[in-house]
Amino acid sequence: MLNTTWRWGTAFTTSRHSHSPNSTTRFFIHFRGADKILKKKSMISDVAMTMEYIYDSLEGSLYRGELLRIALDDMGWRKNGTLNILDGRRYMYKGFKHGIAIDGSFSAYEFIIEGLARLQIGFDKGNIETDVLMLTAKRSEKSPYGSTVDMVKSEVELLYPTISLPVSVALFNLGEPDLHTEEENNGISVQENDNAGIKEAVAGSS
Repeated sequence: MLNTTWRWGTAFTTSRHSHSPNSTTRFFIHFRGADKILKKKSMISDVAMTMEYIYDSLEGSLYRGELLRIALDDMGWRKNGTLNILDGRRYMYKGFKHGIAIDGSFSAYEFIIEGLARLQIGFDKGNIETDVLMLTAKRSEKSPYGSTVDMVKSEVELLYPTISLPVSVALFNLGEPDLHTEEENNGISVQENDNAGIKEAVAGSS
């Protein structure tokens, strides 16, 4: 039913582990032959490079939503007219190409249920052949449910038959936002903001 091993060249093929159960940096888990469908469609390299590009673009970043859209657009996954989940509505996948949808959220692991449901709709309507669901691997160190990888395997199986589509779950640990880098990119420092606030406070009290 599932395959947790991928050999996709040098792109997005490494998972890093420590003694922490949630230390995975990048990891793919394929369910119901999703990897075979990607191979048949000659999309393994495309998907792998896209995931690697997303990781490189978002690691340690603050404005992940916009950066994710840019990364997917750069890789050709956001063409107009292909992202809609329902006709006439604004519900959209993050990306779509050659019958493969990409969706996900890096805010909370719990998006797994909503994400799978959104992808199942497209699969049942015949618009999608297989999917990639991107999730954060970060969860509480005190979680009693083991590693994020083990939890994904368990929950996808528990959701069957309601969720029955072939899907590849991509787990990311993007780290905490590097605020120092963000400040440098915006051309202003925390100290400058603090100094400006002090001057306004002094001016207001005089």
